[in-house]
Amino acid sequence: MPPQNWHIQQIPGISQQQQTQLANLGIATTFDLLRHIRTPAQKRTLSKRLAVSLRDVNKWLAMADLARVPAVGCQYCGLLLHAGIGSAAQLATMPIQHVHAQVQRLQVQQLRRADLCPDRSQIATWIQGAKQISKISSSF
Repeated sequence: MPPQNWHIQQIPGISQQQQTQLANLGIATTFDLLRHIRTPAQKRTLSKRLAVSLRDVNKWLAMADLARVPAVGCQYCGLLLHAGIGSAAQLATMPIQHVHAQVQRLQVQQLRRADLCPDRSQIATWIQGAKQISKISSSF
């Protein structure tokens, strides 16, 4: 499957006001965000324009990148980021058992429930998807 593109409002943690500000800058989708904000200078500029921390901008970019993976999308991009996986390229290189352990650890810490953790076959699908989109030449 090809990399997935999402409306910016589907990325967790971006407020309505920030979505409007991003739209005013021509950033309406995750692909727009990844295309327009690449360099440290562009990240700092966006941070200042929106009056948000650089950490938030980096978080949005990481989630937009992870959301490109078809089976991850906006549903799991935040989970992966908070589990310590910051990009689709990083996910593509990780062993299933390592990703599963990190995600399960996070689920137990946050929710006190290991049974809500995605199973290994779902995580294998994420990793395979990340590998596939890594092979596709993109403009990001």
